[in-house]
Amino acid sequence: MSATAVHTAGPTVSLSERLKDPAWLLLPAAAFLAFIYLLPLFDLFRISMSGSSWSVHFERVFAVSLYWDSLVRTMQISFTVALLCLFFGYPTALLIHKTSGWRQAVIATAVVLPYFIAILIRTYSWMVLLGKNGPINKLAVALGIFDQPAQLLFNRGSVLLGMTAVLLPLMVLSIYSSIARQDPSLVRAGQASGAGPLAVFWRVLLPLTLPGMGAGFLLVFVTALGFFITPTLLGGPGDQMFAMHITQQADFATSEGFLQALAVVLLVITLVVVAIAGRFLGFEFIWGGNKLSDSTKPSKQRHPGRWTGGALSAKIADGIGWPLMRLLSRMPVNTGTWTVRALGGFVLMMLTVPIVVVMILSFSKASFLTFPPPGFSLRWYEKFFSDTEWMTAFTNSLIIAAMSAVFAVTLGVMAALGIVRSSIKGKSAIMLLLVSPVIVPPVVLGLSLYSLFLRTDLAGTMGGLAAAHAIGGLPLVVVIMAASLQGVDRRLEQAAAVHGASPLTVFRTVTLPAIAPGMAAAAFFAFLHSFDELVLSLFLSSAQLKTLPLRLWADVNYQLNPVLAVVSTLEVLLVVGGIALARPVLAGRSKALA
Repeated sequence: MSATAVHTAGPTVSLSERLKDPAWLLLPAAAFLAFIYLLPLFDLFRISMSGSSWSVHFERVFAVSLYWDSLVRTMQISFTVALLCLFFGYPTALLIHKTSGWRQAVIATAVVLPYFIAILIRTYSWMVLLGKNGPINKLAVALGIFDQPAQLLFNRGSVLLGMTAVLLPLMVLSIYSSIARQDPSLVRAGQASGAGPLAVFWRVLLPLTLPGMGAGFLLVFVTALGFFITPTLLGGPGDQMFAMHITQQADFATSEGFLQALAVVLLVITLVVVAIAGRFLGFEFIWGGNKLSDSTKPSKQRHPGRWTGGALSAKIADGIGWPLMRLLSRMPVNTGTWTVRALGGFVLMMLTVPIVVVMILSFSKASFLTFPPPGFSLRWYEKFFSDTEWMTAFTNSLIIAAMSAVFAVTLGVMAALGIVRSSIKGKSAIMLLLVSPVIVPPVVLGLSLYSLFLRTDLAGTMGGLAAAHAIGGLPLVVVIMAASLQGVDRRLEQAAAVHGASPLTVFRTVTLPAIAPGMAAAAFFAFLHSFDELVLSLFLSSAQLKTLPLRLWADVNYQLNPVLAVVSTLEVLLVVGGIALARPVLAGRSKALA
């Protein structure tokens, strides 16, 4: 009996051995998020439901037409933007997939580059492009389309155009990753069976990429729900989105309770959409990865309730697709190819032309925004670098971004090690917690942090802003570092451990050199995320502490001059330089994971 008992209990693990488990490395990131992310969100719910008449706040949200109409409008705009991104994003992803060599690199760079440029910069670019003195109006007048410059700004069309342009890279990257994972032999098999290009696309490629399309659609939709920068700058009074009410009400102390109720409604809607999407697609769509399994267990089969698009897409193809194919078969064979090239080229132009126009305007000799410039000069660069307010804001952004990158990389690398190298259960759930800040609307997070920062005297401090920015930088670091660690040969680490090296020595001499390029890329993206952060800074900064995005936001709202184009150009150059340095790292990581 005693032998049986010993056998059942298994070997005893000492405390020192348990402490060597990499799962402990998850604790710092978990503690950080618990204090500065989860606790403020719970407090937001508490304040919204405090008082004897807390239900009145929520009743007011849905009863007052101003807020109800804004909520419905937000859903409509977000859905329309997601549809537009899907319509233009799929052919662009196909264009990237079908090209190769330097052409593929150029097209992919043209799509990826705008994704890392601040939303404020990209929206400002469209303000320049659509302005009365902008190139679109001037070209339309020259061609005789307009008799005089038209009002292209401050309407629903400009909002949809601006938001689609901002979110298109997210859709393209989601769909392209789905296309790139498909077995090319399936397409060749369809062609060998006598199917034409359109039939192969409809019956083979499209069904296989439906999960990627769904993931991209939902990511765009969820992100658009919390938008307020682009609608504020490009829209009119009838284009006000729900998040804009939160920023407006934040200026009134009497709005406490109702203000939190507005934020809770937006957050709950976002979480419900994500939960429904996770039920069908799996929550991995948030970070664009595969399900993380325990290292000590064999990989599990696909969840039986998860939608793969197989049966449904087959029914759609059989019921609708084939009649449509018979009609399309009368068209020339190269119709699909030219359609992809035309739509993809239009997308590339829409992503790159606004940025190029703004960069040219930064050298304008004119005192106002007009394109093409009447002459070229460096006067606006001199004005920027000689203005103490601009340089102070620039320096503040550099310092805060550097501090935030240190926070995010330190916590993110430890968390990635804890996920990838441990045998802890529920890795996907832990990963979901770590990356969940990317789905929380920034205005909701900023409002929730405001109360915490007031109580802890962190409001208006560089350390507080850096920590707040690190909430969004941490998911970027975790995703990049988890992929980098999965590309490291575990046998090298095991060999070092067998020869007596401690876990710290193994990490320092084996793991760290292998993941150092990935760490550099993660640090850059965390730095860039903080450098561009505007929404959290609006809530948590002070009159004495202004960052570059805050200064840019103030000037965009009140005056448009070429100094703003200078700031935009400098940030584009920063992003281009960082992408150029990180591209070999990311390319090497992709090969390691292939």
